[in-house]
Amino acid sequence: MKFLIIRFSSIGDIVLTTPAIRCLKQQIPGAEVHFLTKTKFKAVTAANPYIDKFHYFDKDLKQTVRDIRREQYDYIIDLHKNWRTLRIYLETDMKTKWLGYRKLSIQKFLLTKLGINIMPGIHISQRSLNTLLPLGVKDDGKGLDYFIPREEEIEITELPLSHQMGYIAIVIGGSYFTKKLPVYKLQELCLQIPHPVVLLGGKEDSEAGTAIASIDPVKIYNACGKFSLNESAGITRRAKLVISHDTGLLYIACAFQKPVLAIWGGTSPKLDVEPYYGSGSPQKHSNFIVPHLPCQPCSNFGTKTCPKKHFKCMHLQDIAQMVEEVKEKIGARQL
Repeated sequence: MKFLIIRFSSIGDIVLTTPAIRCLKQQIPGAEVHFLTKTKFKAVTAANPYIDKFHYFDKDLKQTVRDIRREQYDYIIDLHKNWRTLRIYLETDMKTKWLGYRKLSIQKFLLTKLGINIMPGIHISQRSLNTLLPLGVKDDGKGLDYFIPREEEIEITELPLSHQMGYIAIVIGGSYFTKKLPVYKLQELCLQIPHPVVLLGGKEDSEAGTAIASIDPVKIYNACGKFSLNESAGITRRAKLVISHDTGLLYIACAFQKPVLAIWGGTSPKLDVEPYYGSGSPQKHSNFIVPHLPCQPCSNFGTKTCPKKHFKCMHLQDIAQMVEEVKEKIGARQL
C-alpha cells in the first residue's frame, strides 16, 4: 500500500509526527511511505529511514497537487489540517482515502482566548498515532525519532576544550517573543548553573547569545548561528541535559531521550504538546510555568508581544528552582 503523510511545519511539530511515521512503516506489510512538508523544513526528516520518498512544497501548490495525483496513493494522512491540505483533499483523485488527525482548533481557541480548558489531555503525538487506528496501526511506545545525516554529524572537538568533557545545552531561540526568556533571565540562569553551558539557536539569536555569554565567556559557549539544524541536534544529543523554550530542539532532545527542562511562556503543555518520550518510556522532563496566571497560555504558537504588556509568564520564572532541577537531574559529579 502507498501512503502520503502531510505535515507542512514546523520543526517541533514535524518531529512530533515521527511515531506515526515509524509505526505506519513498520506495522503495514510492504508500506510505501511518502512525506510532504515545506522545503525549508527538509532537514528535519532528510535522514528518516522510515520515509521512502519526499515531496516538498514551496509556493506552487498547484504543482504539488499535480505531483500527488500522479502518485495514486491508497491513503493520504493529513497531520496538519489547514486550508492547503483541504485544497489538496478537494483536488485529489476521489479513489484516494483520507485520514486526518483531530486538530482541536475550537478547544485551543477556548483555552487561549477564554481560559476554558476542555482539551482532552491526549498528546499531539498520540493523536497523530490515533489517526492510523483505522489501518490497525498502534502505538509502539517508543516515542519520537530524529536522525542526523552522517555528513552533518558533529565532532566533540568542534566545541571548546572546556566543554568536551560534558555540558548543558540551553536553547535560547524560539519562533516568537513570548516563547523566550529575556536575556537578563538567561544570564541569571547561566551564571547559577555550576557546569559548562552551550547556547543553541539560529543566526537571529546570535546577538542575544553574545550578551549572555559575555558574563562568563569561558563557561558559556555561544553556538547560536554557528551550526546547522542537524549539527545543533548533534550538540543536543551529546548534552547531559537540555534546557529549552517551546521550540524544535526541545522535541529533538526528547527524541534522544535527554532529560529536559521545558520553559513555558505564552504557550503551555495544557495544549497537549509537552515533552514526549513515548508511552513505554519514563518521562524525563520538568515543566516550568509561572503559576496562577489567568492569561497563560495566550496563544497556540506564541506572539510577537505580550498581549497584557507585563510578560509575567517569563519575567517571573523561578531561576533558582531551575538550577536545583539541574543539580537533581544530572548530579554534581556527572560533569
